[in-house]
Amino acid sequence: MSAGGGTVRSRRLAELSGPAVAAGFGPDTIVVQPTGAVEHHGPHLPLLTDHLLAEHIGGAAVEQAAAEGLDVWQLPTLSFTKSDEHSWAPGTVWLDSDTMFDTAVQIGRAVALTGAGTLVFANGHGGNVALLQVALREIRKRYGLKTFLMPTLARVPGPDGEDADELGLGIHGGAAETSMILHLRPDLVDMSLAERWVPEHIAGFEKIAFNGGPVSFGWLSDDFGTPGVVGDASRATASYGAVLWDHSVAEAVASLHEIARFDPAVRRPAVARPSAAPDTVPVEPAVS
Repeated sequence: MSAGGGTVRSRRLAELSGPAVAAGFGPDTIVVQPTGAVEHHGPHLPLLTDHLLAEHIGGAAVEQAAAEGLDVWQLPTLSFTKSDEHSWAPGTVWLDSDTMFDTAVQIGRAVALTGAGTLVFANGHGGNVALLQVALREIRKRYGLKTFLMPTLARVPGPDGEDADELGLGIHGGAAETSMILHLRPDLVDMSLAERWVPEHIAGFEKIAFNGGPVSFGWLSDDFGTPGVVGDASRATASYGAVLWDHSVAEAVASLHEIARFDPAVRRPAVARPSAAPDTVPVEPAVS
């Protein structure tokens, strides 16, 4: 796509002109909306941890997918989202669920007006997931866009066992997130304050789990006897962060390629209508 007669170097939608969007976007255009958070991540990590994950991983994935031929563009990261599970902690800035839902749907409305066919939320904050899943259908229903939600942080085991002692509970401010910020912005991490904060008293439940279990539960981040962290930050390393970065970007790019070719509608082959024989003379209707 070109704008103003020149080649566009950036894949950031907001850096385009309005006429360039109107002229260049179409049904095959994918718009990616990163969603992060500004919320408590313990004493060792910055409030904008989830913003950094959404912004950097989402942006790298868009750039790479575009270089591989996709018509994909990135909106500015939405940083104030549904973080009320951390509302007890100073510094957290959150939207209530109604406001966040309406914001997501109205972003969908605006994207539909660009002429793009697909909206993808690239999410860096777990507290947004359930709400955004509902918003996907609402946007689809109201505006006809194909809508998707994908994570930005794709977890893999630490190569040196960085997450091995989290008992499957490393969901917030633990080894993975701390390692990622050590990779992206080491100046914002204070490892002298990082500890192991794993709520072992809930590790033995078979049905009830944060992610993937058959039974979900409502929780606030100060429920577990930790300083709002659930995981083992003490073993985080920048090298683990680099592994997570490579894997996360690769997974996001692969997801965008699948999204580009996915269509939920059943496409039945057209049935040819029988044509009149060459010697058939049409009969004029009787006029009364």
